[in-house]
Amino acid sequence: MNNPLKQLETLGQSIWLDYIRRDLIAGGGLRRLIEEDGLRGMTSNPAIFEKAIVESRDYHADIQAMALEGKGAREIYEALSQRDVQSAADEFRPLYDRTDGQDGYVSLEVNPHLAHDTRGTIEEALRLWDALNRPNVFIKVPSTDEGLPAIRQLIGEGINVNVTLLFGLPRYRQVAEAYIAGLEAYAARGKAVKRVASVASFFVSRIDALVDPLLDKPATQGGKAADLAKRVRGQVAIASAKMAYQIYKEIFSGERFKTLAAQGARGQRLLWASTSTKNPDYSDVKYVEALIGPDTVNTVPPETLDAYRDHGDPKARIEHDVTEARRVLERLPELGISLETVTRQLEVEGVEKFNKPFDKLMEALAQRSPRHGT
Repeated sequence: MNNPLKQLETLGQSIWLDYIRRDLIAGGGLRRLIEEDGLRGMTSNPAIFEKAIVESRDYHADIQAMALEGKGAREIYEALSQRDVQSAADEFRPLYDRTDGQDGYVSLEVNPHLAHDTRGTIEEALRLWDALNRPNVFIKVPSTDEGLPAIRQLIGEGINVNVTLLFGLPRYRQVAEAYIAGLEAYAARGKAVKRVASVASFFVSRIDALVDPLLDKPATQGGKAADLAKRVRGQVAIASAKMAYQIYKEIFSGERFKTLAAQGARGQRLLWASTSTKNPDYSDVKYVEALIGPDTVNTVPPETLDAYRDHGDPKARIEHDVTEARRVLERLPELGISLETVTRQLEVEGVEKFNKPFDKLMEALAQRSPRHGT
């Protein structure tokens, strides 16, 4: 228990790994992380798979074999990604069983080009869920306007959903509403809601990465505006996450959810995503330390996992300085910053940040099987 990563569990937080690669699973590395660091889940996205498949030779033989069978780039990608997710889910299965479905999940994202296609998202999510055939997987669906009804529908079908690309507080309320409405629909069909799981992936560091440069101008103007700009620099992301946690407590302790909880339903935990530090002036564990608290998940890349193991200081801080966090967000308009505009921009950019590596991967796979295209 001297390992800071393992201490997070005693504070109610689950640490997940935002990374997947075949050699980590096949070489026993994932099992060691589960046993030695208390790793409790894993997330993936198109950028992670693009880096793993393109930069590793672990997949080369399978790609060549499938290309010779006449499979195109999309089929090859799906086969490779699904196999990795299934293998990782099997490693986590004992943890999933031991925690009665609280942890031990691995996430696979729908095609990012479906971010604004409700029907397409639903159809692909159902297909991926059936193909994976594991109870301890999440299908990742973006929290776009078009994604919200898909989330509701999928939860209503009993599909586990990791809601991704979530940046704003009003949107988070909509996500929680979609989850609860889906559970109500599932329960109305006489289905057991106990095994339906969901997390809401609230992206953190990208908020500061966009807001901090917007503070440069008021910070140089002098007076109260300069003082305020300097005070809120590097604080907006954590303030947003802390307020999201307050919303989480409000919604999932409310009367509406109590009816579902009485039937065994689980709350939709907040998952802190994008927790690697983008600004080298900030601590490399900034977005872990400040957001530790009960019923939360933090998914970190390998570098942040290593950093926290080395010098993390685990304490429950998610409810520290909540009043100050609220004040930080309330005063942003004084600096000419609209948080709604910021989060909308981040959502648009977030979709594109997944589309680009997905397309790059499709192109790379197509080049290895040029006769078959995509």
